[in-house]
Amino acid sequence: MKNRNTNIILRGVSILFLTGALVLSIVSLVSYSRQRNSYPAGMSIAGVPVGGLTPAEASQRLLEVYTSPVEVYYNDAVIHIDPSVVGFETDIETMLAAADLSRTGGSFWGGFWNYLWNRTPPEIVIPLSPKFSEERLREYLQNEIAARYDLPPAPAVPVPGGTTFISGQPGQTLDIDRAILLISDALKSPTNRSVALTFNRSSAARPTIENLTILLKQIVTVSSFDGLIGFYMVDLQTGEEIHFAINNKQEISAEPDIAFTASSTMKIPVVASYLINRGSDLSPDMSNVISQTLGKSSNQATDIVLSAIDPNRGPVIVTENMKTIGLESTFLAGFFTNPAYLLPSIPVTPGNSRVDITTDPDPYSQTTPSEMGSLLTDIFQCAQNKGGALIAAFPDKVSPSTCQLLIDFMAQDKLGSLIQGGVPDGTLVPHKHGYVPASDGVVHDTSDVGIVYTSGGNFVLSIYTYHPVTNIWDITNPLIGDLTQAAYNYFNVSVE
Repeated sequence: MKNRNTNIILRGVSILFLTGALVLSIVSLVSYSRQRNSYPAGMSIAGVPVGGLTPAEASQRLLEVYTSPVEVYYNDAVIHIDPSVVGFETDIETMLAAADLSRTGGSFWGGFWNYLWNRTPPEIVIPLSPKFSEERLREYLQNEIAARYDLPPAPAVPVPGGTTFISGQPGQTLDIDRAILLISDALKSPTNRSVALTFNRSSAARPTIENLTILLKQIVTVSSFDGLIGFYMVDLQTGEEIHFAINNKQEISAEPDIAFTASSTMKIPVVASYLINRGSDLSPDMSNVISQTLGKSSNQATDIVLSAIDPNRGPVIVTENMKTIGLESTFLAGFFTNPAYLLPSIPVTPGNSRVDITTDPDPYSQTTPSEMGSLLTDIFQCAQNKGGALIAAFPDKVSPSTCQLLIDFMAQDKLGSLIQGGVPDGTLVPHKHGYVPASDGVVHDTSDVGIVYTSGGNFVLSIYTYHPVTNIWDITNPLIGDLTQAAYNYFNVSVE
């Protein structure tokens, strides 16, 4: 009887355990089935954890993450970029479909077995599936960020009342190619959605030619010089010109350019004409004569050069050669030491025909600042690259070596004042200065023309001055030096 009761108890306990196991299995099965409707723990879509979320909840979370703006820092500005504005979208349907396949594609009972044993499911990563327009992002960066927040370089500006320039400031331009990479990465990141954009630094802008013009005119008007000055400058890199005339501190028209006494600056056309007509294969004696002409400004040597061109018509040929290259107001009517006038009459030129202003120019020798400056420009271009009017007008007689020879002779003028006085020691300035007492014994005209070679750029200066009473050296010399120094500083201003 006792054994029978024991069996009944054991049977009851077994039934109880079986019933409990069945209930637990059913409960676990129901719980697993419900869990299977959500994404498993350890799953991420496009870097966003979605474990335990339904597809609808996962979709909402992905939208919240990938439609949030990207925060951009550039030049102290904070810009929020809406992903849709730059054409960025996520293909949520494709990513959810891949996640659903991973969620439901495995064995149901195998998954249930792992669930019962509380086994951690393997990590499942669904990659980002983006749609992105690099072209739209580039347009946005150019039009909305670079256009607004780039810093243009600030040009150097002249110091009022001086001859120097205040250095400009470098600019900053957005590195658009680098920005596209950085923002693209941020758009595709669920967490790192802020970007500090990089920039390219641009050199400070050079001062403008307009600023230099203003500075040069100020130098003249604040100086003690109250006569007439004609100024002409050419930037030999760009061809830009500055040309003005100021009479008694009042600017007047420089067109047509004003005729001045050429004095010794005419010796440049004289030697140029000799090289055109007699060639550049010089004997030692003629080389020495030309050195005396341009280096020492010897009138006797100049007449030897003129006679070598033609014993009787040398000055006339010089005038004809200058007209051939377009210099209408430049002429030489006689030898320097022989008063005989060789032209039929005093030429009427655009320069000496003006009725509003006169410099009482020498009837033997006249030119204008722009014409003498143009001649020097032609000589430089001929020597450098076979350019300019000289080689165009005389292609069979003039070569770059011819023009370089003329420049070398001009470099022998070592006055050390006027244009040469406005540049640092060692600066190459082939030039020719000129001043001569008039018939009253007073110097009314002082001039200097030259090519200034500098590391920052080469330029031509042609400066002529006239005073009806007396052209005082201690006033005119520093004025021309200051004008030269301002031009030199313009070409050699420091840029960072």
